[in-house]
Amino acid sequence: MSVYLGPTLLFVVVVLELCFSPATVVAAGSAVTHLPGYEGTLPFELETGYIGVGGKGEEVQLFYYFIKSESNPDTDPLVVWLTGGPGCSGLWSITYDNGPLRFNKVEYNGSLPTLSLNAYGWTKVANIIFLDLPAGTGFSYAITSRANHSDDIQASFHGSQFVQKWLKEHPNFISNDLYVGGESYAGIFVPIVTRFLSDGIEAGVTPWINLKGYLSGNPVTTGIRDFNYQIQYAHGMGLISDDLYKSLERHCNGEYQYIEPSNLLCMQNVATFYQLHSELYAFHILEPACADDNASPTKAPKCHNVVNNGPKLFDQRRSLGERNKSNNLTTANCRDHWYNLMSYWANEQIVRDAIHIRKGTVDLWEFCNSNLSYTEKTTDVTSYHAYLSTKGYRSLIYSGDHDPCITYLSTLAWIKSLNYSVIDDWKSWWADDQVAGYTMTYSNGMTFATVKGGGHTVPESAPHQALAMFTKWIQNGGLQ
Repeated sequence: MSVYLGPTLLFVVVVLELCFSPATVVAAGSAVTHLPGYEGTLPFELETGYIGVGGKGEEVQLFYYFIKSESNPDTDPLVVWLTGGPGCSGLWSITYDNGPLRFNKVEYNGSLPTLSLNAYGWTKVANIIFLDLPAGTGFSYAITSRANHSDDIQASFHGSQFVQKWLKEHPNFISNDLYVGGESYAGIFVPIVTRFLSDGIEAGVTPWINLKGYLSGNPVTTGIRDFNYQIQYAHGMGLISDDLYKSLERHCNGEYQYIEPSNLLCMQNVATFYQLHSELYAFHILEPACADDNASPTKAPKCHNVVNNGPKLFDQRRSLGERNKSNNLTTANCRDHWYNLMSYWANEQIVRDAIHIRKGTVDLWEFCNSNLSYTEKTTDVTSYHAYLSTKGYRSLIYSGDHDPCITYLSTLAWIKSLNYSVIDDWKSWWADDQVAGYTMTYSNGMTFATVKGGGHTVPESAPHQALAMFTKWIQNGGLQ
């Protein structure tokens, strides 16, 4: 089965729905000038609101945060940003990743968590819509139980429908260059949403969209097979012994996820690897690992949750490792501990009133919905990238080189499988007279980049380098 579906009946239905959705749409979003926990007036323009998608009934109400560029919003690019998960909210990106805010790391004592500015937010140079996608994510919700369930294709279609309707409400941004972006599991959404938008342009759907390309960070691309490169990565970083690596190579033949039960030596070696792997922080090899906290309101994902149909062996070994380490780690030292502040903040009524949340729609806000009703239908989106390159869209695929989850090696492997000619081979790119990472450019308009010291979510762990990378690429077309 073709994973990008091609010009089949599905895309005919998509075009018809986009063309014949109701002409009357919900009023444009509402301005937010003050946020509880932030002192004074916001120094950037924030708008929040809902866009109804899912056909004539608009059974899915997608919530968004739109932040105008702090440079020149009239001409700067417009980026639709999708947080991973699936089911993780755009609010996380705004306050921990590439957005303009940060929660202050002060232990929660029952008072409202406070916010300060992030000097390295990408809204310095671009307009960004942070979208809660799919239904059940953040403050997005479904009107019916049927619409509450989603999958990769439906969620991506809803994302493209959102873009069309949002631009109808914001015609001043129709001429701005448009990019679709995201990280982690959003690596599945990004190329599919871009494909839907591209097909809509070719079909003459209005308003016309000035689609220029897309960007993905440490992206899930080939599903569970992305994890096959964790072992090679761990060996290269000195995280496992040479003997274990050679034994894994000898007995597993490069396949570490779908293992024949009769291959006991491979099973044993992989179990040993994942026990060692589980002792690390799932998303950055240099940062403190987090002990489990069942009382945590955040429900931060583990690496294997990035692709929910991960192997049982992986789950078992991680669980064992987490039990072993939970007695001697200080939870407050790890990033996941501070994510709790976001949940405390977003569940305060004063906050919900300030950002115009509809009452009675979301009882408990979670940064990643632990009960999301979702089916992962698309196990490999490589062919979507191949298709989009034939249309002339440019792309940036970047990897934090300290991410042990979706490693830069797995990303390079699927890019290599596309057989594009290399224009500029592996070379350094720089920020402030220092090497910030390494990059390759390809004949199809794709740029690959590593970010030195970056983890699974690069703007969070290497914010200065991430902003430099994004600015270079979005403004100059490359990283040189």
